Amino acid sequence: MLVDHIGVLWGIMPLCYIGRLSMPLFAMMIAEGCRYTKNKPLHFAMIFTLGVVCQVVYQIVDPTFYYFSILITFSISILLIYLLQYMKKQWFDKQVSILEKLVLSLAFLAAVFTVYALCSVTMVNGRAFYIDYGFWGCMLPVFASLFDFRGIALSEKYQWLDGYYVKLSAFAVGLLCLCAFAVGPFKAFEWFALFALIPLLLYNGKKGKRNMKYFFYIFYPVHLAILQGFYWMV
Repeated sequence: MLVDHIGVLWGIMPLCYIGRLSMPLFAMMIAEGCRYTKNKPLHFAMIFTLGVVCQVVYQIVDPTFYYFSILITFSISILLIYLLQYMKKQWFDKQVSILEKLVLSLAFLAAVFTVYALCSVTMVNGRAFYIDYGFWGCMLPVFASLFDFRGIALSEKYQWLDGYYVKLSAFAVGLLCLCAFAVGPFKAFEWFALFALIPLLLYNGKKGKRNMKYFFYIFYPVHLAILQGFYWMV
């Protein structure tokens, strides 16, 4: 991510190529965070609040452009994932009627369509409007959550569906869609993002020994501020 932003600010394309790996890695970790978090509202609130703070800074720097950062993109992803998780739990609950299950499914599809419509907007009040990575960026963590069955009693015959590599396969499909339908200034070399699948193949699904979650939450806005300040100085 840091390499990517340095490349963007100074127009160093090789760094941007390397930086394409960061978004898929974060997207997978967003999906994993939704799977393991014990406090869903807090999980969403932290990322969304940080996104709003960054948004204020973006508007101060360039008030002519409504640019919504990757934190807003992932905030949308989290809401879709939580709705998806709830829908799946209801589908596997035998006490829930078919009608209720269908209504929930339609609600999820409506939410996806709403996100698509929102990401299709390009102008608001005469100003350019863009959500980082667009619709497929919002959907990428959702693809990783399609086969997340935590808290659902799968029969032994179907427990393999909750495996990491099944989730990674669905994620890879979403990543292909992201690359194929990329929007924005980096669409010409978005295909470099596919290399992110290599480190993801090595992921063991376990939490690291050091809890650096809050460091990365703080690092995002701080490193942007430092880079932008240094860019203005030089």
